Amino acid sequence: MTRRPATPLPPLEERRRLREAGSLTSGQLAARLGVAIGTVRAWESGRTTPRGRNREAYAKLLAALAEFPARTGAPEAAPAGRPEEPDAAVVAVGPGKSVSGGRRGRAAAKPSAFAQAPPPSSPSSPSSPRVPSWVPSEEEDLLGPVSDLTPVQAFDTLYAFCAPSLVRQAYLLTGRRGLARESVERAFQLAWERWPEVARDPDPAGWVRAAAHEWALSPWHRFRPRHRRPEPPLSDASDRALLKVVLRLPPSYRRALLLHDGVGLGLPDTAAETEASTAATAGRLLHARRAIAARLPELSDPPVLHRRLAELASTEPLRTAGPSAARDGCEHRARLWTRFALAFVAVLLGTTALSPRTPPAGHEPSVPQGETVRDVPPRVAPGPLSEKQRKLRAKLREELLHGPERLAPQPR
Repeated sequence: MTRRPATPLPPLEERRRLREAGSLTSGQLAARLGVAIGTVRAWESGRTTPRGRNREAYAKLLAALAEFPARTGAPEAAPAGRPEEPDAAVVAVGPGKSVSGGRRGRAAAKPSAFAQAPPPSSPSSPSSPRVPSWVPSEEEDLLGPVSDLTPVQAFDTLYAFCAPSLVRQAYLLTGRRGLARESVERAFQLAWERWPEVARDPDPAGWVRAAAHEWALSPWHRFRPRHRRPEPPLSDASDRALLKVVLRLPPSYRRALLLHDGVGLGLPDTAAETEASTAATAGRLLHARRAIAARLPELSDPPVLHRRLAELASTEPLRTAGPSAARDGCEHRARLWTRFALAFVAVLLGTTALSPRTPPAGHEPSVPQGETVRDVPPRVAPGPLSEKQRKLRAKLREELLHGPERLAPQPR
C-alpha cells in the first residue's frame, strides 16, 4: 500500500497575501476551516504545518482565493475627477519629479526598493485564469517532479528575484556600497554551495536574505582596512540625516527595523528570522522607532518611515555582478579549498615519510634500561665505626657529665 503525498501549499508569504486579497481576516478563515485563529496564524508564519484533512481544505481554499482575482478581472477604476493614488507602503518616490498641481518634490511613484521582482513565468492566454504553480492539477502526476527547471536555471531565477532588493537592504544595514554588494554575493555563493538545502527550503528568498544580513552585520568587518575608509556622503541632506540615525542603532535593532518597517514582515516572522523572541523583537522595534522619532520627528509614523527608508535605499545605483559570477565565485572558492587540503595532506605525508631517513647529526642511541653507568661511584650506606671514632665518642660522653664546664643537679 502506497502512501498518498501531501497536498502542496503555497509559500508562507503567499498564504497571507491570498487571504488579505480575498478580504478575509484570520478569524474568518479559521471559521471556514473549523480551526482556531492561532492555528491559522501559525500556518501563515511557518511555526506549524497543516496535516490531513485540514491541509487539503486549506489548500483548496487558498486555490480558490488565487483564482478569484482572475475570474473577477481588472480592478474597478477610480471615480472620475479623483486620480488613483499609489499606496505609500508599496511605492517609493524619487527626488526632483513634478507632481499634480505644479508642486515639485519627492512624489513620482515607482516600485519600492524593497519589493522583489517577480520571477519569469511562461506566457499564458489573457483570457485563461492564472493558476499558481503550487496548485496541483488533476492530470499531473503527484509523484513526479515539481518543476522542470535545472539547478542553474532555478538559481538564476532566485538571483534575479532577490538580488536587487537585497543589495539595497544591505546598504541600509551597513551604509557601505561595497560591503552591500559583497554581502549579497557572499550570500548567493553560500546558497549555491548548499543548493540542495536551499532548494528544499520553504522560503529560499528568506534563506538568502538571512545569510546576506548576517554577513553584512558581521563584527569582523571593522578590522578590514578597506572598510575603515569613510564612504562618500549622500547628496541629499535629509538622506544623510536618516542614514546617520539608522547606522547609530545597534545591529540587532537596525535589522529588526529593516525587516518590519522596511521589508514588511510581520512581528513573528521578524522574530523568527532574527532568532529572537517576539517580545524582544517588539522591544527592539519600539526602541528603534523612538530613536529615529527623537531626531527626525516627521518620521514618527510607520508608513512614512517605510516610504523614507525605500527612498533612501533607492538613492544609490547599486548593482550586483550577476548569477554567473556568484556561481563561478563559489566554485572557485571550492576549488581553492580543495587544492589547499590536498597540498596540506601531501606535505604531511611527505614529512612523515622523510623523518625516519633524515636523523640529526651526532645522534646517539639512548642507554637501555637497567645498564650500569660507568665512572659514577655507587651510593652506599654508612658502615661500622673505627677504633678512633669509638674513642672520640666515649670521650665526648664522659665530658658531658663530669667536665668542669657542665653543671649537674644535686639532690637535696
